[in-house]
Amino acid sequence: MIQLLLIWGDWGILFLRVVLGLIFIRHGLLKMKDLKATGESFAGMGFKPGRWWGTLIAILEVVGGLALFAGFFTQIIAAFFVIEFIVILAAVKRKSGFVGGYEFDLLILASVVLLVLLGGGSLSIDRLLGILIY
Repeated sequence: MIQLLLIWGDWGILFLRVVLGLIFIRHGLLKMKDLKATGESFAGMGFKPGRWWGTLIAILEVVGGLALFAGFFTQIIAAFFVIEFIVILAAVKRKSGFVGGYEFDLLILASVVLLVLLGGGSLSIDRLLGILIY
């Protein structure tokens, strides 16, 4: 382990939170742009009622993405994303193959698991509010 790099660990967590937050916000906004089509898509994947599930996930991605970006209730929000991506991998992407299929979703799952375990880091609203304890 390179000890000198450990001082930058919280900056790494911040970078991960910001990137994931932006990804989730963008995907959530796309879903919110046309909730009818999103609902139909979700229903087509077997999630019924599709409109309800599509709206729920769109809200989770926008609000949760903003929360991750800011580091607000990081571990709780990341846990919701863990559930979302386990469902995506098990129910939607399992037959699509690794390359060009589920590798991106698996990477996001690994990233949100890391945030569940580590929290938002010292550069977060969690830390300011005393939510993060380590």
